[in-house]
Amino acid sequence: MTTQPVDEKLKRSAEHAKEAAEQTQEAAEHTQAAARTTAKASVQMKDSADRRTELAANRTVFAAERTYAAWVRTGLASLASGIGAKKLLEGVVPGWMIVSTGSILILFSAFCFAAAVWRQLFTGSQPPQPDVQRLPPFLLIAFNGFLALVSLAALFSIWFGRTGG
Repeated sequence: MTTQPVDEKLKRSAEHAKEAAEQTQEAAEHTQAAARTTAKASVQMKDSADRRTELAANRTVFAAERTYAAWVRTGLASLASGIGAKKLLEGVVPGWMIVSTGSILILFSAFCFAAAVWRQLFTGSQPPQPDVQRLPPFLLIAFNGFLALVSLAALFSIWFGRTGG
């Protein structure tokens, strides 16, 4: 009579051990699946962060180009205003005032052309490598150098040309 309960206890104990082993196996499989999912998400997150960084670098390049364009646009408007001041103020104010107003506006235009190149070439800390290409520095220097020479020519025209006042 005593052998029967011991056999049953061993049998139940073996069944519990088998169930525990199966549950442990299932838990291990779930853990492996979760690890694979986490690894995949980690790679996607890294790729996503890298792409966001590249896009931010592209936006930085485009913002710098808009700033460059604003400097050039301001310089051209100042140059036109300095040249136009001579004709507009003729006969209204004394000649020295025409020359000084035109000179200041034209000198400001030359400053704007130089500042445009300076701000485009010397941006401070370098952003991450963008996908887009920056404007070639030699083109910026050549274009704005020409505009600065036009400003100087206009300045000499204001100084040594006739004023009617």
